[in-house]
Amino acid sequence: MLFKLFLAFTLIPAMEIFLFIRIGQVIGIFNTFLIVILSGFAGAYLARMQGLQTLMRVRTSLEQGHVPAEELVDALIILVAGVVLLTPGFFTDTLGLLLLFPPSRFHFKRYLRYKFDQWVRQGNIRFTHFS
Repeated sequence: MLFKLFLAFTLIPAMEIFLFIRIGQVIGIFNTFLIVILSGFAGAYLARMQGLQTLMRVRTSLEQGHVPAEELVDALIILVAGVVLLTPGFFTDTLGLLLLFPPSRFHFKRYLRYKFDQWVRQGNIRFTHFS
C-alpha cells in the first residue's frame, strides 16, 4: 500500500512536470497553459453532465424498485474522473477522459468487479445479513 501511495504522490506529479516541460518546449508555454485550463473546464463540464445522467438513472432504478448497483459504480467512477480532471496535467486529464468515456469506463468497471470478487474470495470483504 505504501508503494502505491508513493507512486501516486511522487511518480505521477514527476511525470506531469516532465510532460509540461516537453509539451511547453514544442507548443509554447502559453499554449500549454491554455490547454491545461481548457481541459480542466471541459472535464468539469463533462463530469457534471455524466454525473447528472447517472443520477437520473439511479432515480429511475429506485422508482422501479431495483437496486441501482451498476449506476452507483458509474457514479463513483465519474466522481473519480471529475477529481482527476480537475488536477492539472496531461496524464491525469487523459485518465479522467478515459474514465468518462462509456466504453473505457465499462472495461474499468469489469476490472473493479473482478478485484471486488477477488477481495471477497480472499476474505478481505465480508457480508452480513440481518433478519
